[in-house]
Amino acid sequence: MNFLSPLFLVGAAAIALPIVFHLIRRTSREKLPFSSLMFLLPTPPRVTRRSRLENILLLILRCVVLALLALGFARPFFQQAISNNQANGPGRKIVVLVDASASMKRGTLWADARAKAEEVFRKTTPADEVAVFTFDRAVNRLVNFDQWTAMSAGERAALAVERLAQAAPTWADTHLGNALVTAAEALDETGAKDKQTDDARRRQIVLISDLQEGSRLDALQAYEWPKNIELLIEPVKTKRPTNAGLQLVADTDDSDKKTAAIRVRVSNSGDAAREQFQLGWTRAGEKGFVGAVVDVYVPPGQSRVVPAPATPAGAVADRLALQGDDEDFDNTVFVIAPEAARVNILYLGNDSEKDTAQPLFFLQRAFQQTRRQVVQVIARPGDAPLAPGEIESAPLVIAADTLSEDRIKMLRRLMNDGKTVLFAMKSAAAAPTLAALLNLGTVSAEEAASTGYAMLGEIDFKHPLFAPFADPRFSDFTKIHFWKHRRLDAAQLPGARVLARFDDGSAAFLEVPVGKGALLVLTSGWHPADSQLALSTKFVPLLYSILERSGGAVTPPAQYLVGESVALAALGANTNQPATIRKPDGTSVELPGGEMKFSGTDQPGIYTVTSLQPPKQFAVNLAAEESKTAPLPTEELERLGAPLKHQVRSVTRPVEEKQRLLNTELESRQKLWRWLMLAALIFLLAETWLAGRLTRGPAVEAQT
Repeated sequence: MNFLSPLFLVGAAAIALPIVFHLIRRTSREKLPFSSLMFLLPTPPRVTRRSRLENILLLILRCVVLALLALGFARPFFQQAISNNQANGPGRKIVVLVDASASMKRGTLWADARAKAEEVFRKTTPADEVAVFTFDRAVNRLVNFDQWTAMSAGERAALAVERLAQAAPTWADTHLGNALVTAAEALDETGAKDKQTDDARRRQIVLISDLQEGSRLDALQAYEWPKNIELLIEPVKTKRPTNAGLQLVADTDDSDKKTAAIRVRVSNSGDAAREQFQLGWTRAGEKGFVGAVVDVYVPPGQSRVVPAPATPAGAVADRLALQGDDEDFDNTVFVIAPEAARVNILYLGNDSEKDTAQPLFFLQRAFQQTRRQVVQVIARPGDAPLAPGEIESAPLVIAADTLSEDRIKMLRRLMNDGKTVLFAMKSAAAAPTLAALLNLGTVSAEEAASTGYAMLGEIDFKHPLFAPFADPRFSDFTKIHFWKHRRLDAAQLPGARVLARFDDGSAAFLEVPVGKGALLVLTSGWHPADSQLALSTKFVPLLYSILERSGGAVTPPAQYLVGESVALAALGANTNQPATIRKPDGTSVELPGGEMKFSGTDQPGIYTVTSLQPPKQFAVNLAAEESKTAPLPTEELERLGAPLKHQVRSVTRPVEEKQRLLNTELESRQKLWRWLMLAALIFLLAETWLAGRLTRGPAVEAQT
């Protein structure tokens, strides 16, 4: 037997009252006549050693009545365990989503998250289906639904615990929105034969996370959640919630190289207890500072951008560290002095760079040197020999004259390999060269009739070359006058896309795909004899757009973030050759030839491309958002449409919840309290009758 309200059993202690009352004798059994009692004080009888119980049957009846009342109010019932048929119902479909981002490295957050996840595993029933995902920038599926159902009921929780024990927090930032969308889509994936069963199930996402404020929720902005999905949050909290972070502030590309200094941002959480910190250079394996130290004052909830101390002379220091913070997972930034990227543009033509009437003169002066990029235009006559590797190292080749057959074959091979060639037609006589570059029989072109000047009347601003000019403030090309241009029918060029047309309808700028690359055709020159293009404000941005389109304007950033891909070409690597990258932990990664990007930036530190001579280094740092460790309000998730459920405990204890509901149903069906109340009434009537009989007995005897 069990009780639905067992606290009422405490009322059974009232049984002691009848016993005490029976022990206290308030009246004497014998009566003696006495003259007057007005001058005597009444003295109640006391319980003494000679006190003894009388009328035992009456005492038992009274105790039984009190005991029955206590049992009735406790609502007893005969308990039954959850049957197998009930446990084998539709069950639930659960995705356990565990945060494994860098902020989970704080304190005991990861251990607490594992403990909460293991509790969820233990409370599942054999009818439940569970999937276990961890997430940072991406979602890692530790256990999917098929693997869960393939295991026996007794081995499922152990499998999930084992897989979760093999995982650990990474250094990547928190993309919570992507993780929630992935979990919701996993719950919504249902086969046709299981659709009816799946619709009857409760589908839940159990999110175990520190819910830090820096979590990215972009993916939830326009996401439409599937129906019948609940989001339950199991938050984990650290004992020391305050945190100060350190981030590198990147300089602009056009800043002065002599005056540019390394600057960092120190941010402090709103509930921080510390305001004073120290900033300085450190070395790998050492805790102390090297060289000068800067004192930084940052009030709670604010941030400060401060210049870093000067690099210590003669000491190898490649990282800045912040001291004075309780959590040090984000208190180090790695710094590598950026090298200016060198880009070579090969110009094939018989122009003189000092002749102000030739295209080369303006081309040489269009590209300016910055502290992050140096663009060099290498001019070669159309038939002059080229230095070894000179044409392979140039991401962009510009031809403005007729070319020899050997040069045409070379350029065609480059375009097939993915390079870009810009061909400017200075006259209609360049049509045969254009036909040879495209491996066509003949291409006809003619000089347009001279009617003063032509203008660009139609431009495709959706194309990447002209996309920077799509803003209405920059889209006006009518001030550029073209004195001469060539009429070229785009239908002669297979796959050609007209990017710009003159006001007479003829093509001005075309793009023709060739292999993996492209040939850009300009039917007019930019020199003054043909147009005002070189003298306009659109000329330099257009050249940089072409250079970026060809892959030559890739400037390596001052730093990379954990999880970002690194373009090896920006570091000067030949992507056709194998590359070797040494990571901060000493391990090496081999990339085969043709691999354009390195995506193994899974930890902050200094990476070295050892396959280059000399080796090149680049720094990878933690994302600034991970330093925002203040709790994210759950109202923000609700505002984005997340189906948040506030009663979290019911999902972590499903068996107890089902048992409690079953107990309530059993008690209401059995209603044992009614029989107890009836028995208590019967015993109360018997007690009343017996008490009256015992009271009347001595009185009758006295009268006789």
